[in-house]
Amino acid sequence: MDTRRRGGGIGGGYVVSRSTVHRRLRESLVRLRGGKSKLSQPTPDEELCLDTTSLLLGRAGSHLRMGIVGLPNVGKSSLFNLMSNLQVPAENYPFCTIEPNSARVKVPDGRFDWLVDLYKPRSQVGPALEVTDIAGLVQGAAEGQGLGNKFLSHIYAVDGIFHVVRAFKDPQIDHVEGSVDPVRDLNIISSELRKKDVEIMTGKVADLAKKVERANVKELKEDLDCARVVLQGLEKGKDVRYLPLTPKQCEITRSFSLLTAKPVIFLVNVGQEDIVKGKNKHFLKIKQWVEECAPQSKIIPVSVRYETELLEGKSENTTRPSMLPKIIKEGYTGLKLIHFFTTGSDEVKCWTIRNGTNAQRAAGSIHTDMEKGFIAAETMGYGDFRRVGSEGDMVKAGLKHTNGKTYVVRDGDIIFFKFSAPKTSAKKK
Repeated sequence: MDTRRRGGGIGGGYVVSRSTVHRRLRESLVRLRGGKSKLSQPTPDEELCLDTTSLLLGRAGSHLRMGIVGLPNVGKSSLFNLMSNLQVPAENYPFCTIEPNSARVKVPDGRFDWLVDLYKPRSQVGPALEVTDIAGLVQGAAEGQGLGNKFLSHIYAVDGIFHVVRAFKDPQIDHVEGSVDPVRDLNIISSELRKKDVEIMTGKVADLAKKVERANVKELKEDLDCARVVLQGLEKGKDVRYLPLTPKQCEITRSFSLLTAKPVIFLVNVGQEDIVKGKNKHFLKIKQWVEECAPQSKIIPVSVRYETELLEGKSENTTRPSMLPKIIKEGYTGLKLIHFFTTGSDEVKCWTIRNGTNAQRAAGSIHTDMEKGFIAAETMGYGDFRRVGSEGDMVKAGLKHTNGKTYVVRDGDIIFFKFSAPKTSAKKK
């Protein structure tokens, strides 16, 4: 298995490498095209989408949310409370969280802290991630078990998933399935999300087939062909984000808003002693499951009990740093979000955009008038600015650049936008 590992035991993140993902996508492509044993090469269009990610399949824009998902009593609401300090029901009772709770959580960024310390502005607005706590799903949720349809609709409303899986034993906290078995729990949640997508796509295929029969339109035929490819992949047990789709199919699939198209970060809730020792008996099996079923997904070990005691100052052993900053950062980057800075003595502010956004669109994140009347973006790289120390010296060193609307904004850019104010119509006398 071609993998990259960070850290040892359960102390570091873990992700399957891109080459492994490419191999598996090609294998899926052969199966979907009816191939036998010999591995054929993808077409040029298919090759373009071997790197398909949820960036292509999710909503456009930068106002995106991560949802905390899992079985009941795995630590979802307690984790949400820790991340946001917003108290929501977290009792030991299935379905105690009926309505989703959301909060904007601070994204740690040392660059922002340094700029605030430099400018000492009257106002400061740092980066934030919106996180939603979603009540626990149970087996049969796709058929409505345990208010499943209601809770699945809450997952549709978010753009990425923190999948919390329980890997600790505590007789005082009931497990809805009667025992601690993380791989079984992972299969339950993944299966329920996929079943709901199958239900949605079955209806979508039937609806599109009727429309094509009534109106022989090329666009409708393309939509129907794509819907059939997606449904076929789902019925073979593949999540949508791993299907080998062409760029056009990615565009069409985005409109379906499917659950298994969303990026997933797995949070393994381990015992307090496990996080301190850096070992957990379930962790290897969880990693093997992710390798097989959710390649290139991040796995982050966390102990909600340990984090709670750290926050309350009750922990006797603080050898392990909090994992919350890492979780929040991974959620932010998992949604392909970055931010640029506007700076001055009045305000230092982060503006969140999607990675790959051009300068004109980035100006629109501040105000639509700035996007419409865009003239230029004066940019300074954060690394250069910190090394040089002042805007004047950046100019002297030739490190302050004037860019046009097609310039792709980089994470951490410091930007001043030039734009023309919109013309106001003369008032009638």
